[in-house]
Amino acid sequence: MLNHNRPRTGAGGPGAERSLWLTGGHVVDVVTGAVARDHSVELRDGAVARVTPEPAPPGAEVLDLGGRYLMPGLISVHTHLSVLYPFDAADYNENPATTVLRAAARARDAVNAGVTTVRTLGEQNRADLLLREAAAKGWAPAPRIVGGGQAISTTGGHGKGGLSVFADGHDEFLKAARTELDAGADHIKIFITGGIAHLGETFNGSQTSREEMRAAVRAAGEHDTYVVAHAGGSQAILEALECGVRGFEHGYDLDDAVVAEMARRRAFLTPTLTVTRCPDWMREHDFTEWQIELAMRVGPGHLESIRRAAAARRTDPADPEAPGITIVTGTDYPPGEPMDGTITQVREMEFLTQAGLSPLEALQAATVNAASLLNLDDRIGRVEAGYAADLIAVGGDPTSDLSVLHDIPLVIQSGNVIRDGITEGAGK
Repeated sequence: MLNHNRPRTGAGGPGAERSLWLTGGHVVDVVTGAVARDHSVELRDGAVARVTPEPAPPGAEVLDLGGRYLMPGLISVHTHLSVLYPFDAADYNENPATTVLRAAARARDAVNAGVTTVRTLGEQNRADLLLREAAAKGWAPAPRIVGGGQAISTTGGHGKGGLSVFADGHDEFLKAARTELDAGADHIKIFITGGIAHLGETFNGSQTSREEMRAAVRAAGEHDTYVVAHAGGSQAILEALECGVRGFEHGYDLDDAVVAEMARRRAFLTPTLTVTRCPDWMREHDFTEWQIELAMRVGPGHLESIRRAAAARRTDPADPEAPGITIVTGTDYPPGEPMDGTITQVREMEFLTQAGLSPLEALQAATVNAASLLNLDDRIGRVEAGYAADLIAVGGDPTSDLSVLHDIPLVIQSGNVIRDGITEGAGK
């Protein structure tokens, strides 16, 4: 029996049991925004063993941070590792090995860039679940993968493009959701509206019935997990909230009534602002001109919609019972892809500040808030004793300036140094 509450990860591998001291740095508390200056951090058995103002003991293995700021690795909760552009390039008969190899390349890029955990929301041939197992065996570098397997769509719905299975009616949805969970999915993703990827769609009508939503929620409840929905407009989101859906992606057009209800029910929202604000990136990745034009046309309203949601955001990440919408970061695009001088994950965080979040709140969206959504808030998302040693170091204080994330010289996952630009730079 697979444990869906504790996702299988790529956390093991050589070096996970050694002790390593990170010294000469400043440790960022992403919950309070406080910075513990000139502290040392001991890593042992893949976790943070201690955070202390004391120096490393004599003879310890040491990595000197050189005055850099140490913070948790970034988390992207809306990731597609196997997606192809344009979307109609997908081949439903593609060899699963090909799909996994493509996903592995995106996963490697993500973890090298400092994205140490991803939640996948629909992968062709369940490439995320296959890659997760390969990473756990040390066969492929990858972030922690909280996998969704294949998303579920209605016939003719938004899920076209190789990432979904199709079902209609309560019983078919229930069976489809149970099948994904049995295959190892950690959550269920459904499509409840259209979007901006397919010509002629609208995101203001519902593509999924209440009975279908309830079926997915029932299956998820049987495995003590949750349902997340691709959702553009307000009416379908109101229906989904009534049915027990926990999280919502995109939110292109949220009115005041749905924002209030999302806040009352403490829903999670992944804005994915990158998908309506980056025409150059889309053009470089073979999106059609009509897709680019539509995304840019939706962009201003999308930003205003997220500003409304941000005004109702939960402001205390340490209190999971506090009312409000919890905003988390996800890119929809591969999170380690270059974009505007940085990567898509960091660009999304910067876009969140345009929607009204402070730099610290954008950091929380990519760390503690995301960890809470994944039910991993006792394991990842902080630099504290007992938490996974998923860490990055940057040259300035990220609580006041997100641009310091444009250069991430050090990436550590589960105690393993994935990328060390500090030592390499010192040796030049």
